[in-house]
Amino acid sequence: MSAIRRKFGEDYQVVNTNRSITFSAPVKRKRQRFVEKNGRCNVQHGNLGGETSRYISDLFTTLVDLKWRWNLLIFILTYTVAWLVMASMWWVIAYIRGDLSHGGHDSSYTPCVANVYNFPSAFLFFIETEATIGYGYRYITEKCPEGIILFLFQSLLGSIVDAFLIGCMFIKMSQPKKRAETLMFSQDAVISQRDGKLCLMFRVGNLRNSHMVSAQIRCKLIKSRQTPEGEFLPLDQCELDVGFGTGADQLFLVSPLTICHEINTKSPFFDLSQRSLMNEQFEIVVILEGIVETTGMTCQARTSYTEDEVLWGHRFLPVMSLEEGFFRVDYSQFHNTFEVPTPPYSVKEQEEKSSLTSPNPLPVAPTPNSPPLGNGGRGGRRERLLSADCVDHAEDQATRLPSKLQRMSSTREELLWKGLKTGPPLPGGKASSTGDLPLSIQRLRSSSIPVVRQGQPEEQVQLLSLDGEAEEGELEKHRLPAAISSIAAPAPTQVQIPLVGSRPEDNLPPKLRRMNADR
Repeated sequence: MSAIRRKFGEDYQVVNTNRSITFSAPVKRKRQRFVEKNGRCNVQHGNLGGETSRYISDLFTTLVDLKWRWNLLIFILTYTVAWLVMASMWWVIAYIRGDLSHGGHDSSYTPCVANVYNFPSAFLFFIETEATIGYGYRYITEKCPEGIILFLFQSLLGSIVDAFLIGCMFIKMSQPKKRAETLMFSQDAVISQRDGKLCLMFRVGNLRNSHMVSAQIRCKLIKSRQTPEGEFLPLDQCELDVGFGTGADQLFLVSPLTICHEINTKSPFFDLSQRSLMNEQFEIVVILEGIVETTGMTCQARTSYTEDEVLWGHRFLPVMSLEEGFFRVDYSQFHNTFEVPTPPYSVKEQEEKSSLTSPNPLPVAPTPNSPPLGNGGRGGRRERLLSADCVDHAEDQATRLPSKLQRMSSTREELLWKGLKTGPPLPGGKASSTGDLPLSIQRLRSSSIPVVRQGQPEEQVQLLSLDGEAEEGELEKHRLPAAISSIAAPAPTQVQIPLVGSRPEDNLPPKLRRMNADR
């Protein structure tokens, strides 16, 4: 049996051939938790050596951290021992002075403490003095200086002991640990889709009507791992983002809330799937902190979820309902969940699958440059056709001029185009000055025609009326604006504009050059 268990593991079942006796492997022991469901950390400190003295140096905190039975025992023993010690000191003073031998205390004898004859009477005197009862039968006299000093020491020591023990009990009773018991966490955490994203979710609630001021929630992933250098990190802690960047971790906890952790590339659950969840070993520690509204003390509630308590493809049932005049919370459905359709793949697998199935973007074909149109054999001059987008660009530049220049340029354009439409065509060999052209065409020349340099033939802007191929003519009519396309005629006509200067301002009339200079 032991050999078979070592070979096949513990999770198996052996059936006898006689079918009368069935042997089953022991149930797998539940993994040890780092933080219990009630928030208690399952960690014990041992082999402190000489560090135990640190607990004595912080005695007050040590007493507060003790359990109630030890606190009550220390409280009773401290007062009992103090009372017995102080009563013994009063009895010793009476014994040394000889007050115990004078049983009746005649009128001529003055004792240290009146009516103290034995230890019980000395103990009663101390209790009456410490508790400030003052029956008046036992009292200290002025003939006992040592009794006066002991009385002062008794008063100081009693105040110190009262302040220490009563303060310790008060702090222990007012600790907000019990307030944390009225903060609820869901028994299980769920993984499902929310807003199209895979999320890890759990629920928190507040059973009291008093609010938690500045409530904030944090999550830690406890998981052992090994670094690339070979170092093994047991119970390594990793932060889980529950809305720190967006402020979602700041809670207004007046009704149950569902805390959501989005599983993305930055999440440690990026490659977690439904199948791998069965083989993982981790623990999610949830920490809820806030200020108790009634006492102003900071309260912290904790819980944890192991991999067995994370349900894949589930969602919490709603617990809020609208009643007449108020909202009602049904805590009987607080821990209940129901199944929802959820892909069993991890976010990493889904992204890889979507990247493989998504079509590749079509490449954008480069726009071919239009071939130069016109007669390229006339004196070696290159002729360019003005396209509609170039003219529009030139008109946009012209609209940036002052209003006065725009009116002047528009008037000159109308006159020029009217002359081109009605007048005879310009001879091919005669050149006109660029100052007679509209300002938009002058600017277009400076932007589209390179400057004439030495050794290079002069370039001209020619407005051609195409009478060649019908397709090219129709195409250029659509590309040219209406004003330019109207110039086209059956006979080829050319308007040649020689370049006079290297800048467009040199070709302007004197009046326009002065106005541009002033501007």
